[in-house]
Amino acid sequence: MSLYEHFRPEEHALVDHFLDLKDQVVVNYIPKLTDFLDPRQQIILKSLIGNNEEIRLSFSGGYAQAERARALLLPPYVEADEDPFQLAYLEVRYPSKFGSIAHPQLLGSLVGSGVSRSKIGDLLIGEGRAQFICVKELEPYFMLNLSSVGRMGVSCESVDQQALIHSDDEWQESDGTISSMRLDTVLSEIYHLPRTKASEAISRGLAKVNWELVEKRDYEIHEGDCLSLRGYGRSKIISNSGLTKKNKIRIQYGKLN
Repeated sequence: MSLYEHFRPEEHALVDHFLDLKDQVVVNYIPKLTDFLDPRQQIILKSLIGNNEEIRLSFSGGYAQAERARALLLPPYVEADEDPFQLAYLEVRYPSKFGSIAHPQLLGSLVGSGVSRSKIGDLLIGEGRAQFICVKELEPYFMLNLSSVGRMGVSCESVDQQALIHSDDEWQESDGTISSMRLDTVLSEIYHLPRTKASEAISRGLAKVNWELVEKRDYEIHEGDCLSLRGYGRSKIISNSGLTKKNKIRIQYGKLN
């Protein structure tokens, strides 16, 4: 069985990239630091590294509950630098009495400046406040160039890690059994919808997988995928625990309250 059979076709290039990083660490004995990875990409990297004793794998997104994180691959006996993940923490200052900044607006302004999404970690939105995490080398760029979000004039300044907004998000974890890992079947289980209604929502462009619009009802879902259904919120697949005695797939998932 080919290694690639375990992954989606669109993930094959990422698999090749991770395998190349793995070889560089093992053969050349040099540390490697990735850009930010979403939860699904983190699962892929973990599966490719496995229990390899020649690589020490760790992740950090700047705080304990971070969704997006950078991965550090270290050879044995090589010590990490003082700031191994090279993260910057930035606060977006704006006149909150005149309006607010939402997650999509901030993300649009950041990637609209020509910066790859992979260089940006989590966005943290609080009451009258907005922050984001990025790779360290882009800190001066954002401080100099981020001057507006939507129609709101803003400024950007560096803050300490301890000053990050603490998220109040609570994931409610549940177990379920489903007949397949099709998108419509998974959404039906998580959001307690008839499968026909889940299918209709997908066809109407209301579903996203890993922040990308998906309109195929039979799109296959994997462990680590982040899902959203407009009007019903966000969810994630925590684990796929195999088959029950009745040949149902046992999954654990989280749903954002």
